[in-house]
Amino acid sequence: MDGQVKESVTHIGQRNLDGIRLPIYLDNHATTAVDPRVLEEMLPYFHEKFGNAASCNHEFGWTAEKAVALARERIARLIGAKAAEIVFTSGATESDNLAIKGVAEKYRSKGNHIITAVTEHKAVLDSCKRLEKYGFRVTYLGVRRDGLIDLEELRRAIGGETILVSIMAANNEIGVLQPIVEIGKICRERGVIFHTDATQAVGKVPVNVHGQNVDLLSISGHKMYGPKGVGALYVRSGVPAVELSGLIDGGGHELGMRSGTLNVPGIVGLGKACAIAAEEMAGEAKRLAGLRERLREQIMGRLDGCSVNGSMEQEHRLPGNLNISFADVEGESLLMGLNDIAVSSGSACNSGSVESSYVLKALGVSEELAQSSLRFGIGRFNTEAEIDYAAGRVVETVKGLRELGSLGG
Repeated sequence: MDGQVKESVTHIGQRNLDGIRLPIYLDNHATTAVDPRVLEEMLPYFHEKFGNAASCNHEFGWTAEKAVALARERIARLIGAKAAEIVFTSGATESDNLAIKGVAEKYRSKGNHIITAVTEHKAVLDSCKRLEKYGFRVTYLGVRRDGLIDLEELRRAIGGETILVSIMAANNEIGVLQPIVEIGKICRERGVIFHTDATQAVGKVPVNVHGQNVDLLSISGHKMYGPKGVGALYVRSGVPAVELSGLIDGGGHELGMRSGTLNVPGIVGLGKACAIAAEEMAGEAKRLAGLRERLREQIMGRLDGCSVNGSMEQEHRLPGNLNISFADVEGESLLMGLNDIAVSSGSACNSGSVESSYVLKALGVSEELAQSSLRFGIGRFNTEAEIDYAAGRVVETVKGLRELGSLGG
């Protein structure tokens, strides 16, 4: 048995007969490789420039502080914000928690109602569920078949007690881009704070917090070719400024919103990743959308019984995202058959049981189709040759499983 398992595993770095490096990584919504230019800029801050950015009495601290300030400016420039509006965190999960719980505690005297959507990331959904235990009321908006919320439903849901709306900019599974500008306008008209988890959007599509009427925005480094373990939260200043109660006490760092010694190497990396995105995003988005369409056409042109999940309209989908359901295929067998391609499935293993994606089910996708769905996350380092190979392997595997199913039936 052990020998059989070992034979079925494709080792990282192995090459096939065409010289393609296997396995192929097509899971860039889960995480991305650190761009070599980002790594190069980070390295000195691990050893040569290792100072604490809060140490204000010597050059080591000053050097670290300058590096953090530059990163703040780079991040702010990418999203159309001011440097002083950027609060560093350990990642988007912490940013989401700080935004939602920070608003809830700070504005509880004004109301106890929060609005979000059923397709949000767990960091948002679980934060809202925790607040429900403390007496907050949460409305979970449904989505249409294309994955978009109904703006009229949002308008109807806002009441006198509503203090926060949290709707993600881009969905991590189906790549759907919500109408952030319109959502922000509705919130501004009603005097409600608007938070968006923009983890999957920043660096991939244009984001402008002022043009899109955003009050709070979450960012993560490792989704945009930066390091893991670092993120940021945009907190709108001005009149009236958004105020947050901090979750982590202990030194008053980051204007009291997030205490703790700053992760200077990580922050430098996030800043560099944002600087690269600011320069290359438009060209990269066009290239990735082309690769995505190449993959979609090759798969769906050669297979029947396939359906794309989520809107395929250009303005409502991330350029590098493709989520497809395959009829008459068992999900686990499909993944096992594609052991030389790193993708995500439409199911997850929780407490020993396989559960279908709650995002796909919210779109009305059946349990069976949800479990036989694949999410392809195409990224900066993927090539046409890899896309062609992946498409061929998907077609080959699905056809093979369907033939086995028909024989077994």
